Amino acid sequence: MQKRVVSLWFEKLPSERVLRAHPTDAPFALTHHQKNTDRIYCLNTEAEKAGLHRGMGFSDARAFCRDLQSRPADLNADERFLHMLARWSKRYCPWVGLEGRDGLSLNITGSAHLFGGEGPLLDDMRLRLTRSGISARIGLADTRGAAWGMAHYGAGGVCTQPRLASLPIAALRLDEKACVGLQRLGVRSIADLVALPRATVTRRFGRDVLLRLDQMMGDQPEDISPLPDAPHYGVQMTLPEPIGLKEDVMAGAERLLGRLCAKLKANEKGARILQLTLRRVDQGSQQVELRLAQPLHDAARILPLFERGVDTVDAGFGIDQLRLVATQIETCQAKQISHSRGRETDRLDDLITRIGVRIGLENVQRFLPADSHIPERSFIISPAAYSAPTSSWATPQPRPICIFPPEPITAHGPRPPARFKWRRMPLTTGRATGPERIAPEWWLSDDNWRSGIRDYWKIDTREGRRLWLFYTPQSPNWYVQGIFA
Repeated sequence: MQKRVVSLWFEKLPSERVLRAHPTDAPFALTHHQKNTDRIYCLNTEAEKAGLHRGMGFSDARAFCRDLQSRPADLNADERFLHMLARWSKRYCPWVGLEGRDGLSLNITGSAHLFGGEGPLLDDMRLRLTRSGISARIGLADTRGAAWGMAHYGAGGVCTQPRLASLPIAALRLDEKACVGLQRLGVRSIADLVALPRATVTRRFGRDVLLRLDQMMGDQPEDISPLPDAPHYGVQMTLPEPIGLKEDVMAGAERLLGRLCAKLKANEKGARILQLTLRRVDQGSQQVELRLAQPLHDAARILPLFERGVDTVDAGFGIDQLRLVATQIETCQAKQISHSRGRETDRLDDLITRIGVRIGLENVQRFLPADSHIPERSFIISPAAYSAPTSSWATPQPRPICIFPPEPITAHGPRPPARFKWRRMPLTTGRATGPERIAPEWWLSDDNWRSGIRDYWKIDTREGRRLWLFYTPQSPNWYVQGIFA
């Protein structure tokens, strides 16, 4: 059977990836910082019509086209999008490989008849890509090199001998130095190179030029390296006899966890969400889901966390199959564990997981510092399972343990009152520390701070209360906003 290869070249892949989510009819370009300046990395057709091109300085492009819209390029997102297209291309053949950062190679040998022939296959491929907002140039040939050359320099289509001979030297996938050297000798096309003596070409340009030529002509083999399938983090066990006791289910889960965690550890991954499916003999099934406070691949720590969920399972007439799947995976960074660090953090994460099983992992929260000197904005509340604790609580003065909306009290003058009443309690000032003046942040639209500055005082009362008061000079009033320990 004759080998047939399809080459897909997505010339505008980065810009089309962005425009799929944010369509526009105006000139658009992605920028990338290169050689100490921002340059155009990829652009759409409207930007090309305006005279812009890749590698052009962004400042020059804005001078040429005032309506130019731009965004910074995301190379990692482009790579993920190309891998997604590679998975989509497997609907046409099982052998799909990457071709640089903007192309794919497909070995369709023996699969074209499933679509009615090569022509209908290419038409279906082109139609589906167009509907998805992706432009592609498609080349079809007997070899990978010829298909690549047709896609990049032959305007796509099926390769024939005359078309192949007329392709430029750059279609051989040579480096720029070799292409320039051949062009200086007057070698412009593949036909010109074939006419030269092979020994002369090898002496002057090395073996790479003739190797690429032979690969294009089919004289040298060149395989397509398919992308490996993503590992599946799931294991199952079918039992010869049904079980129904909690101890038996936990024993089966322990065996499954050992196999699953070994696979996770080998790939330096950790499970965030685990799902244990228990199939009964009546073909019904029940699921136990476990959400972890951090990605784990330690079976000994994960197993006890399943006990509460397994307690609620109705075994019916018995369970004959157990299946454990890690539905959410994260990279598990290697940690340096010493005799003074590591154990306490693990215990805290396990405690968060146990509490999260009961009330929801998102409801276990912690306070984190925020970059603001406004008391109400100096902290944020974040789920403990998806944030790391920090000790960078840098404040100019001690802050109260409880902060609430300002409550007015009756007092006069800029000095703290000797006696005042708060929440129907008469209080006497024993010691006053302050003032600490805090100005509003003008860039934030907070109506509570639009009135102006505040002078904060720490008041120790003779009755034992330690309060946080502030005075507003622009509209003389006193307020209580916090309580110290």
